[in-house]
Amino acid sequence: MKLFQFPHQTNFYRGKVRDVYSINENLLVMIASNRISAFDVILPEPIPYKGQVLNQIAAYMLKATEDICPNWLLHSPAPQVSIGKRCTPFKIEMVVRGNLTGHAWRTYASGTRILCGVTMPEGMKENDYFPTPIITPSTKASEGHDEDISKEEIIKQGLCTAEEWAQLEKYTLALFARGKEIAAKRGLILVDTKYEFGKIGDTIYLMDEIHTPDSSRYFYAEGFEDRQAKGERQKQLSKEFVREWLIANNFMGKEGQTVPYMSPEWIQTISNRYIELYERVIGETFKPEPISDEELEAKVVKALEQYQSLH
Repeated sequence: MKLFQFPHQTNFYRGKVRDVYSINENLLVMIASNRISAFDVILPEPIPYKGQVLNQIAAYMLKATEDICPNWLLHSPAPQVSIGKRCTPFKIEMVVRGNLTGHAWRTYASGTRILCGVTMPEGMKENDYFPTPIITPSTKASEGHDEDISKEEIIKQGLCTAEEWAQLEKYTLALFARGKEIAAKRGLILVDTKYEFGKIGDTIYLMDEIHTPDSSRYFYAEGFEDRQAKGERQKQLSKEFVREWLIANNFMGKEGQTVPYMSPEWIQTISNRYIELYERVIGETFKPEPISDEELEAKVVKALEQYQSLH
């Protein structure tokens, strides 16, 4: 993806899948690329329309939750672009889990019952519902892997105050409940997800993307209980299938391992799966909107002019 230079740009950051431009001191332009990452590695081939899928799901979900807490998003001038308020981020990710899946299950299966200071009940099977959703935060690492951390340690390290934690916890559980409600209407279960928050002055804002396939795991609700009873794997909508393909091809991001060849057919399959998730989660037909770099730049510049005049 092209690197842009927008008016009044003060900084640029390239993440694994998004390019983030700081504009003056108060705005961010976030461009969701078609890059795809797994095991903290950016895979060599872009996935058609992935950026548009992620950006549009996030915009939809931010709009659907704006009554719960303020969020950073101001406008989406192009299919894969969001413009929003620049916040000072909390250096933690609020990971919330409704089911015993993924990292929580691997911890549980090893015999450990405490994750991030939270005690998990005895007698659970993989993918079972927790009695109530649990929050298992992680530190937001600038490099390398995020690390598990407890609420007590977060406050002790000064990553947020006790009062801020109480607000973050309240927002996290309310957002997850809304996400589960939206998913249930589409025949899905929102299994786990993560939220990032920041501050402007004394106000806490929800930042970044929410309830997308890159930040969340969804199960199909139909047949869930039956599969649980039989000990079968759950059908899921997330990018987990990409990780599974990599593992099957002996790649887990470890030193000396090589990313397997991604055939055009496999790239198209991944694109189709992202589009399927969009249609399932949003409940609308996906409309691909190809856009040239020149057109994207013009739309962003025009939108920035409008917001600069407001600040």
